[in-house]
Amino acid sequence: MKQSRRWQRILLLSLLSISFFAPLVLVSNRLQSITPVGRGESIEDLSNFKHMTNDLRLNAIEHVGGEGLKGPRLILFKDEEFNESGAAIQSNENEKTVGFPKTDGNDLKYREEKVVDSQQTTESSYGKDQFLTVNQTEFKPPLSKGEKSTKAQREGAIDVKIKEIRDKIIQGKAYLNFAPAGSNSQIVKELRTRMRDLERAVGDVTKDKDLSKGALRRLKPMEAALFKASHVFNNCPAMATKLRAMNYNTEELAQAQKKQAAYLMHLAARTTPKGQHCLSMRLTSEYFALDPEKRQMPKQENYNDPSLNHYALFSDNVLASAVVVNSTISSSKEPEKIVFHVVTDSLNYPSISMWFLLNIPSTATIQIQNIDDMDVLPSDFDQLLMKQNSNDPRFISTLNHARFYLPDIFPGLNKVVLFDHDVVVQRDLSRLWSIDMKGKVIGAVETCQEGEASLHLMSTFIDFSDSWVAGKFSPKACTWAFGMNLVDLEEWRRRKLTSTYIKYFNLGTKRPLWKAGSLPIGWLTFYKQTLGLDKRWHVMGLGRESDIKTVDIEEAAVIHYDGIMKPWLDIGIDKYKRYWNRHVPYYHSYLQQCNIQS
Repeated sequence: MKQSRRWQRILLLSLLSISFFAPLVLVSNRLQSITPVGRGESIEDLSNFKHMTNDLRLNAIEHVGGEGLKGPRLILFKDEEFNESGAAIQSNENEKTVGFPKTDGNDLKYREEKVVDSQQTTESSYGKDQFLTVNQTEFKPPLSKGEKSTKAQREGAIDVKIKEIRDKIIQGKAYLNFAPAGSNSQIVKELRTRMRDLERAVGDVTKDKDLSKGALRRLKPMEAALFKASHVFNNCPAMATKLRAMNYNTEELAQAQKKQAAYLMHLAARTTPKGQHCLSMRLTSEYFALDPEKRQMPKQENYNDPSLNHYALFSDNVLASAVVVNSTISSSKEPEKIVFHVVTDSLNYPSISMWFLLNIPSTATIQIQNIDDMDVLPSDFDQLLMKQNSNDPRFISTLNHARFYLPDIFPGLNKVVLFDHDVVVQRDLSRLWSIDMKGKVIGAVETCQEGEASLHLMSTFIDFSDSWVAGKFSPKACTWAFGMNLVDLEEWRRRKLTSTYIKYFNLGTKRPLWKAGSLPIGWLTFYKQTLGLDKRWHVMGLGRESDIKTVDIEEAAVIHYDGIMKPWLDIGIDKYKRYWNRHVPYYHSYLQQCNIQS
């Protein structure tokens, strides 16, 4: 009997022990399953209750996010005193500045405690639209069915959540800038923490679909922190001033970035790519290793044959010259009638000569000429070019202006087609030679049509405020383009246009009459001496952002990469590069050794 009672007592004590320790074990396991982030947020939520409110204290720490702001230079308020909660205006003889109200630690502590105490009662009545936001939306009338569908499509392209998160971060930065210097209060800490969490969660994401669930969960705590801040920092005039200052600084930064980007683009356009420099060096060393008798080009008897089609090209670029020659020959129906005259300078003459010696066309004729060996340019021509108001070597290049001496460079020819080295030929050009020039000297595609990407105005490049220019030329005269031009050298000689060019050029060195380069002075030299060609002969704009239609490019006889985004540079426009790349022999051993790739 005693044995059975003892076992009963042991059983009861065991059951009591299990009922006591089981809840403790379950609660312990539950607390361990909570993540550090979740645990932190739970603790912070508990701290929002009134009975758990801690004393808010201000400690001296480094104030972030607010240094270096410059206010906009405009008068925002009248020169008068505000009340204690407003902004005070300080003025002097030169300018007016806005002074923000001074907030001490006790005042800030009182406001924060008031916000924490009243948050539970106000959050239910205050909606999301009560938060202080940078951009206020205004009421709009209901949209029609068509307008709704259009608006839905437009909003579908905008990532709303990403924009909302970024706006909240900007809003938080505005509040931090408005906080007193050295503030380390609870609201400042919370804003910085919430902003840091949001920025980490979003990262470099630009689309809503790529957002993580954690980023969306962190949005609500950020909104709560902004709600508190809107009650602590409730000086609306001062806040508006601070936002204007932030906007002003952002605009200044954007303008500086644009200027820097434009400078770097022009700098890249002036430089020679590493691969092309390597190619020129390899070809030059190979050229000087050749015996002098092996440096001669074949078919020299065709150089002055008037029955053949002669093309002139001024270039200091090996690959660009190769593309122009290759594309012209491959597009021609009668390549045996083609004679190419490539004119370059002493520095690039060996490399260009060696390239065409290694890649001699089987049908066409190639002549390489050195402009420095010709006695056609004035002895002080380089010094005269330097007097032009330009730091761009392309505009003051001897080869760029040597085109105005065509009759002297080719005394045995009567008609030539003049190419720039940034063109690609896509069609047979033999019909050009049958065009009636009607007594004009140069045939070119005109660039004076309103609304076209190639539009150029005389008044943009030439100073018509000068009495001599205004009395001799019309600002409404139609402009035209270099790049692909049919030139009647006989008519040129008869009208002595080279002397006209020299006269105008000397006037331009004495006073700035036009922008640097050969185009403006070309318009003046050939004024009323130009025959307009069909636009399909020459399509421009592939070297700049011009939104040319693909059909216009495909139908063009010659396409022109005018602008700084040349196809052989990294800054070239990718969608236009393929027309140029198809004529570059990337399989060539020299190109592969110099790592020149498409």
